[in-house]
Amino acid sequence: MPPQLVNYITEAEYRQHYESMYCRRVHHTFDGFRVFFSKQQFNDAFYESANRKARDKSVFARQRAERIDWIGTALREVTSELYAGWDRDKKQINRARRVCLVYGDYVVVLQVNQAKLTAIFITAYIADQHTIESIRQNPRWVP
Repeated sequence: MPPQLVNYITEAEYRQHYESMYCRRVHHTFDGFRVFFSKQQFNDAFYESANRKARDKSVFARQRAERIDWIGTALREVTSELYAGWDRDKKQINRARRVCLVYGDYVVVLQVNQAKLTAIFITAYIADQHTIESIRQNPRWVP
């Protein structure tokens, strides 16, 4: 069961929540990877592109931001589906990317360093049915 939605009035409140909840705390995945969160990733996680081809991340995505607390819970969710990521630019599987699918349509993406058992948070979003099907076509992620 996902956590409750977080409702703030301003983007600045969501940013502060992200920084205090994720950037200033230690987080681990259910299988032992320590996950690092940078302040800069807020924009990637909580903004969407007005034009998908431009990939400009110019529009604040309140629907994503309301699910801010889902990120940490998703990392700890033992029943999550884990898949290798897709490198959009190289058009190939990227096994250093770990795509976590939870709660039916919520995605958390990590860049993993298996040798160090660490990961860097990349983004999180609500996936549409086409995206979910695409994710599930990738190989399962294995450490």
